[in-house]
Amino acid sequence: MDALVYEPGAFYIFDRGYVDFSRLHQIENEKAFFVIRAKRSLRFIREASLSVDKTTGVRVDQRIKLQVFYSLKEYPDQLRRIKYYDAVHNQTYVYLTNNFQLNSFTIAELYRARWEVETFFKWIKQHLRMKSFFGTSPNAVKTQVWIAISAYVMIAIIRKRLNINLSLYTILQILSVSLFEKVHIYQLLTDNQTQYLMQHSDNLLNLFDL
Repeated sequence: MDALVYEPGAFYIFDRGYVDFSRLHQIENEKAFFVIRAKRSLRFIREASLSVDKTTGVRVDQRIKLQVFYSLKEYPDQLRRIKYYDAVHNQTYVYLTNNFQLNSFTIAELYRARWEVETFFKWIKQHLRMKSFFGTSPNAVKTQVWIAISAYVMIAIIRKRLNINLSLYTILQILSVSLFEKVHIYQLLTDNQTQYLMQHSDNLLNLFDL
């Protein structure tokens, strides 16, 4: 959080592991906004309750002040506390924000968008196995991610169309050790030579680290 340069008007979305009221107040001082999951141990004083549309999943929309002395010293201003029920996952979440203009459902949706980003990167780690980037500029990272996703989708299409009873991970491994083999892909993935290739992968050239 100390490394970020906060832009006025921008939103910064954090998990509750980043609850630090002095640093959150710095975001307030920079005229930026934050949305963060509240800790279960949060102690506060309710100063006002706003009306909510419970059909959206929002259960509570409050203006609060922190109650613990040191927390209040670090963040002396009002906070907005929103309780949201996610019917899909049967979970209730409590968010804190310094934005009082957006409706409560939009605040909840902002955090959900952050969770989708985290889920996407977990999927990348589990399926694409991208251990490092050859370039670190925004364009280079996006390009490499899209290339990896495109390769993964192509393999998924091949697996479905050829009705191959192998996992995508196994297919990627087989292809990585047989890039220079002149053999039909169906034969490569169904023939007995597949086991041979997997056992002798050290003798073949690798263009991709899968």
